[in-house]
Amino acid sequence: MPESTEVPESTEVPESTDGPRSSELSDVGVDTESGRIRGSLAGGVRRFLGVPYAAAPFGALRFRPPQPVPSWPGERDCTTPGATSPQLPYAGGMERLLGSVSVPGEEILNLAIWAPERRDAALAPVIVWIHGGSLSRGSNALEAYDGTRFARDGVIFIGVNYRLGAEGFSVFADGEANLGLADQIAALRWVRRNIWAFGGDPSRVTVMGESAGAITIAALLARPDAASLFDRAIMQSGPPDAKPAKTAGAVTRRMAKLLGVAPLRATFAELSPARLLDAQRRATAGTTPITGGPAFALTLGTETVPRHPMAALTGGAGSGIPVLMGANTEEYRLWFVPTGLLAKIGRAHIAVAMAKFGISPGTVRLYRRNRPGAGLGELFGALATDLLLRIPLNKLADARLRVPGAAPSFVYEFAWRSPVDGLGACHALELGFVFDNIESEEAVAMAGPDAPRRLATDMHAAWVRFAATGDPGWPAWSPERPVKVWDGAADAVVLAPREDERARWR
Repeated sequence: MPESTEVPESTEVPESTDGPRSSELSDVGVDTESGRIRGSLAGGVRRFLGVPYAAAPFGALRFRPPQPVPSWPGERDCTTPGATSPQLPYAGGMERLLGSVSVPGEEILNLAIWAPERRDAALAPVIVWIHGGSLSRGSNALEAYDGTRFARDGVIFIGVNYRLGAEGFSVFADGEANLGLADQIAALRWVRRNIWAFGGDPSRVTVMGESAGAITIAALLARPDAASLFDRAIMQSGPPDAKPAKTAGAVTRRMAKLLGVAPLRATFAELSPARLLDAQRRATAGTTPITGGPAFALTLGTETVPRHPMAALTGGAGSGIPVLMGANTEEYRLWFVPTGLLAKIGRAHIAVAMAKFGISPGTVRLYRRNRPGAGLGELFGALATDLLLRIPLNKLADARLRVPGAAPSFVYEFAWRSPVDGLGACHALELGFVFDNIESEEAVAMAGPDAPRRLATDMHAAWVRFAATGDPGWPAWSPERPVKVWDGAADAVVLAPREDERARWR
């Protein structure tokens, strides 16, 4: 896959595989609170791209909380992708699997909206998509995040562009942290106020995210005002997490040292995005979510994240909001296989993890016994996947059960194994299936050209059903611990999968 795709301002709206050619596109218009916008219509789906929900965060607004969008006269053209947050393409082998799109411009706080052409008397359910990318990459212009299939199935789908990397998650003594999260809050408030104009139901808004996007959703769910922002939540492969300011600010301090400046908002605001990206690349080199290292994170003790999300959620926060959550069986393979780390993990790595996280020798022996023939890299990866993802999400589901009158929780595991280069059931593999978009370039790169169509159809339908009704179609979490296992074969509900291993993490 190319390292980065530059999208000029004249680029046509990406075509749907279900719809007519671009020559058959028709214009459509909608009135928003800031002015009228013009989108396009193809294949029964209306598309509005680059719709601003907050002012451009540059100039006097750089490293400041999001501000309202100035009104505009006439009709604004929203037929091409909006500007993307400054970011670098993936590297080190990851670029073969994860794409990047770079759209120039300063109006990076924008939405991509896909809506059904037909507007029924009943307003449509809404999904707001928060993309992942380690809080430093991603955009709503990626082909993999095209919302056409959701709109085809009666859901208004909205992809959010928010500030990334240093622009969105720096930690300064003279500035506010978590600006990217503040952007997401501004986007959700915009949706509440404006989505009816597109035919959407402002009382049926589901926020959905993967990886870093799921981490930010957990922080939003933990907020006291969560119910004012959305009505349902989907968290894919991302646990509730945030760091103290000292820890979350490590990348900012390292960047400042490399740049020879003070780690302050005022000094960073004088530097170009390109200079910050270069320093960011050097400061985070070698970091992965599994092995650790300097990385951007949500900052605790702030207005946006006043309490640790896990502590707040297990204490009952967000318990009135239905949640669908889960992880992939072999999350670690996304980082271990393309980079060659799988073969480099040794006993020392496991020993360090045991000491750092209090993993007992008995737990390691159990995991090894349950995986006959597995190498040390696979053993380390299985432990890390459970420690970082499966166990926290199980604990969250358990905690919600203890809250009287709590909304249901639905838990899944994505277990279908990609045949591509030993990726297996790796991180982000489920996205092509959830979006019913397994023909996209990124989905083919990860899952191959023969990914099971039925799995995509069924998984996508479950996500649509949850957005529409709050029930994806399998039993809610209970003391029996039901998990919907998407493996492409039986796709059955399994009670308490790998319970012997889960019990070790109490």
